[in-house]
Amino acid sequence: MTLKNSDFDYIRQLVRDRTGVVLSEDKDYLIESRLTLLAKEAGENSVSGLVAKVRQERFNPLYELIIEALMTNETFFFRDEHPFQALKKAILPELLNHRQLERTLNIWCAACSSGQEPYSIAMLLCEYFPQLISWNVQLIASDISASMLERASSGRYTKHEISRGLPQTLLQKYCQPCGNAWIFKDNIRRMIEFRQINLTQAFAPMPQMDIIFLRNVLIYFDIEMKRNILAKVRRVLRPDGYLFLGGGETTVNLDDAFEPVQFDKAVCYRLRQYQQ
Repeated sequence: MTLKNSDFDYIRQLVRDRTGVVLSEDKDYLIESRLTLLAKEAGENSVSGLVAKVRQERFNPLYELIIEALMTNETFFFRDEHPFQALKKAILPELLNHRQLERTLNIWCAACSSGQEPYSIAMLLCEYFPQLISWNVQLIASDISASMLERASSGRYTKHEISRGLPQTLLQKYCQPCGNAWIFKDNIRRMIEFRQINLTQAFAPMPQMDIIFLRNVLIYFDIEMKRNILAKVRRVLRPDGYLFLGGGETTVNLDDAFEPVQFDKAVCYRLRQYQQ
């Protein structure tokens, strides 16, 4: 590795200050590999040269490009399957019963990356809950990355991305060919509102949420930031709402206001104060 320790520490601190994400000390290879191309595009021969360029200006636009290059955006359609089965079989039927008078439903995908998760939810709603067409449904998908949000809002996916989790029946029903790729039809794309949100900062005003997907993102934060994010999430979750985390994530020992609830093989969380 050609990255100097001082440059490595600078990048780690920059990422932490801007996003709250903690890059461990063994991530020098990741920083080097992901920033090498960006360095060349910026006219530098090395990542150290890129760091030197960024250090010269406090508000250098390269800041955001560095952050985007280092964020992990791994996702695919109906990822892990079990949360979506819990939505279809238990959670949505329960919430639709609770909301039948007000006829509103609010769902938030809080780290949507390139959009496969919110599109999966949108298809599930259309496929199994057609009565929602007369409801006020708000499906918000957010991410810290502007480039990821641009990709997600386009609704366009390569054949490789489509092959990761999207059944052929749903592909044919909700997508259409677009050159060498596929694009979601307008009725699905219109269901999703994309917003740029940094989870470590104050949330912009949003409706109280019935369901929040915050999957596979807490693992990147330290304990203090995890607690901070969960506290803010708690304030926008309705008393009888549900929170989904990633398979390796939990609220246990982080926020006692939540308790785990299991639906077959899916585990999610709700507020302890809620009594059915």
